[in-house]
Amino acid sequence: MTVSPLDLKKVRVFPLTQRTSMIRADKMLIDPASFPPALDTRLAAEVRNCVSAVRAARTRNASVMLIYGAHLLRNGAASLIEELLAQGLVTHLATNGAGTIHDWELAWHGESSESVEQNVATGTFGTWDETSRNIHLALMAGALEGLGYGRSLGRFIHENGATLPDKATLEAAIVAEPSHPLTAARADLLRAMIEQGWAAGRHEVQHRWPQASILAQAYKHGVPMTVHPGIGYDIITNHPVFNGAVVGRAGGTDFSLFAGSVENLDGGVVISIGSAIMAPQVFEKALSCVNNLRIQAGRPIVHDHRFYVVDLQDGGNWDWNQGEPPKTNPAYYLRFCKSFSRMGGPLHYLQCDNAAFLHSLHHELIHS
Repeated sequence: MTVSPLDLKKVRVFPLTQRTSMIRADKMLIDPASFPPALDTRLAAEVRNCVSAVRAARTRNASVMLIYGAHLLRNGAASLIEELLAQGLVTHLATNGAGTIHDWELAWHGESSESVEQNVATGTFGTWDETSRNIHLALMAGALEGLGYGRSLGRFIHENGATLPDKATLEAAIVAEPSHPLTAARADLLRAMIEQGWAAGRHEVQHRWPQASILAQAYKHGVPMTVHPGIGYDIITNHPVFNGAVVGRAGGTDFSLFAGSVENLDGGVVISIGSAIMAPQVFEKALSCVNNLRIQAGRPIVHDHRFYVVDLQDGGNWDWNQGEPPKTNPAYYLRFCKSFSRMGGPLHYLQCDNAAFLHSLHHELIHS
């Protein structure tokens, strides 16, 4: 059987304003001054435990890494996170591709999220012109300076656009330095400028709701923000501008930055909120790389760190403080618990709504 690749250049895209969106920036943001919802006694104790661990980590200047899935942003947590960044209580943020798509759409359009079922049936799911075009524009502009996904898009939102060099300058740089580390990034941008008709100079993109953007807040406060996408995972694939090399390059740069924060994790804290796959998968590879380099240098592996994993699932009704369950137990296959339980530090699993947890954590850290 012969199979031909689908020609994505023929995908028809539509203005984002035509989409029926399910969440709005002006209605979703949690007021940082508000009181969090009440938690049961056990959860409240775990939150206080996490607060103590975060404070101890920051006292010793160790990393506090907050890794989150897109629902945390969609549930209005951006303002809570902004205050944690401003106070130096979180030193690294990480999310997946979906987390950045909702982030950019909320910051620019003020709305995000669509009906998957309805729009897949009509061939319109993810086919929104501005979303993919502007994210690619941000990543390509940032790549010329060696920036990764998170910093490129955060800067794009915070500074309301990007500036592109002229095509002749790109062509000359490619010819003069074909083996330069940025040659591939220059070639990808040159190709996009030709195919998409992008002009050299300033591309102004006004983001009217930057307060809804975690990416923009991270950039503003100079806190590392990394993005760990998957090729074909995200709606930016559904557009003629899509370039897997651009996305992969940005994600690869961010993996190295993520591992840099893991290097500083001795005595630190990892908080994973609503990220069942990306967080454990990326973390375990980064930790292995860090330990590999430490062992080569005759240094001890990462130690004295701890994990707080938050999700709505029941954790397989297993006490993860005991370590991982046997393979005969269904809980063994919950990667967001199992992987972290293998990473050398105690695992605290909290079955909790992600926004409620972060709201409570924020309140205890900021106001107590």
